Amino acid sequence: MVAESNRAGSNSEAVRQDSLSAADIMSRVFDDLETNRHGFDYALGSSERGQVTRLTEGVARISGLPSVGFEELVRFDNGALAVVLDLDVDDVGAVLLDSDEGLEAGTGVRRTERVMDTLVGDALLGRVVDPAGRALDGRGPVPAGTRREIERQPPAIRDRAAVSRPLQTGIKAIDALVPVGRGQRELIVGDRQTGKSSIAVDTILNQADNEVVCVYCAIGQQVSGEDPVGLRYVAPYAATAMAEYFMDQG
Repeated sequence: MVAESNRAGSNSEAVRQDSLSAADIMSRVFDDLETNRHGFDYALGSSERGQVTRLTEGVARISGLPSVGFEELVRFDNGALAVVLDLDVDDVGAVLLDSDEGLEAGTGVRRTERVMDTLVGDALLGRVVDPAGRALDGRGPVPAGTRREIERQPPAIRDRAAVSRPLQTGIKAIDALVPVGRGQRELIVGDRQTGKSSIAVDTILNQADNEVVCVYCAIGQQVSGEDPVGLRYVAPYAATAMAEYFMDQG
């Protein structure tokens, strides 16, 4: 009788503990719900959605985006991006930054409410990327980091440091005839297969021990079937933004 009574008491104590634990859990759940209810705030928002009306040679005409801004990025339903460069009363013109595969009249378009930007930072050193910061060298994606608008207000003339130190390319003929300054942008123009890339790469290699960061931007002369015309348009702006990041770091 004593053993049976003790066993019954143990069972009732275990049931009491279980019920208390369940009560605590339910109380905590209701407290969390009450906190979330008071912290929730209703807010109304608007989102413009347009559609493609015409698609020709890497340019999409889009209607239904009355508030879109100049150089704003828009995203199509398939994930492709375009930058708006033509504002008209009835529609806008956007240059494609991705392939036009899967795009046609009637495809939906949404605003991103941000202008064209690119990836900047130390993660880009030694990498080959497109103007959007996507890797092209087969070494995996570039780690996510700081992004910077490709169009920025330049510093005033009086705030700019004078270009006073030469940049040695390592090619005697060029160093003797062409004054290239450290910190300036340099444009190399010429036909295909004339050695432009060789000059640029040799110049970069010659800076190995000079603590100089070089950003080489290659822009094709003719539109190919692989590179959208929009990427070629923004390439020099993106390269300058990448280089100016290091300039701003000193």
